[in-house]
Amino acid sequence: MTEIVATTTGLYPLPDPAKRELSELKGHQKGDLISGDEGPEVRAAYERARETVVADQLDAGLDRIVEGQLRWDDVLAHPLIVSDAVEAGGIVRYYDNNNFYRDPRIVDELAPSGDVGAELTAATELLDGAEPLTRIEGDARDPTADTETTVDAFDGDAAAATQAVLPGPYTLADLATDEFYDDEAELLAAVADLLAAEVEAFPTHATLFLHEPSYVVNPPGDGLDERASAAVDTVATATDADVVVDTYWDSFEEKPYAHLLDADIDGVGFDFVAGDRDETLYCLNEYGCTDDVALGLVDGQNTLVEEPETVADRVEWVHDNVPATTFETTYVTHNTETFYLPVNRHREKLATLAEGAALARDRLETEVTA
Repeated sequence: MTEIVATTTGLYPLPDPAKRELSELKGHQKGDLISGDEGPEVRAAYERARETVVADQLDAGLDRIVEGQLRWDDVLAHPLIVSDAVEAGGIVRYYDNNNFYRDPRIVDELAPSGDVGAELTAATELLDGAEPLTRIEGDARDPTADTETTVDAFDGDAAAATQAVLPGPYTLADLATDEFYDDEAELLAAVADLLAAEVEAFPTHATLFLHEPSYVVNPPGDGLDERASAAVDTVATATDADVVVDTYWDSFEEKPYAHLLDADIDGVGFDFVAGDRDETLYCLNEYGCTDDVALGLVDGQNTLVEEPETVADRVEWVHDNVPATTFETTYVTHNTETFYLPVNRHREKLATLAEGAALARDRLETEVTA
């Protein structure tokens, strides 16, 4: 029987009180965006916000806890933007949707910054703490509306509950502007080495989600598909955690999917909200899958909040339509980040994921014992 794990893809919306506070501290100009060297007041504001989003996940009952990536001004490009070898260019649209990022212009040899590892370490320390976590709620425009509540301290194994999140090497190389390396193969290898070095600095974690939307939206062609798979392998082998390559906004083409399965990964994530379900099921049934699978079943960019029963139904539907495969672990998650959602809707969707996964778990156990 598959283990059902409720988790998220990270990249959360900034809590409203933190949004107001950081607006006053940082401003809204390009020069006020995160560069990795922000001052103590800004760092303290993000630390309070991090505690809030970790508390939100514990309160919702998720099985894996992410740091939230609240400091990321760019949903995917952040690990490059904070590098000394990268200059922030103009604002660019992600693929064909209404999301945007700062163009990371690589102008020197890439080297790890340790920025993401420091964030993850801070989140793990919150889980390791013995004191209740403080959650600050309010209105981004009204400080008098702020309230503080507490959530009981986590009483489990922090390392076993921690999930790391990074953009995958193919996506990060695809989004970057290269002004240093000789060709796309050298760039891809350099980005993979950068991410692997970042992962090596992570605290112990149970799961690593590598976001690879470019794998399906702008898939690698002949030759590059093998190199993209090798790049993923470079990052995946840098950790002992379970690695899930998470894709969204579209469905796989056959050949890139087949090559990705050659990488040393534990799971692949599929978008069952925005992607073509028939194409996804075809790949799963024709080429098989990894031992684990991540199912993007809750819309990360729509304010409509799904019912837990709907999530459980979707888990069952996927399993029923891939009859030849029994997954060791099924991650139940959003199809994309919730970065752009209002905080209240984001929190409601956290609860939906946890409750939906619990329902799916109960149904599967009932079927096995019946």
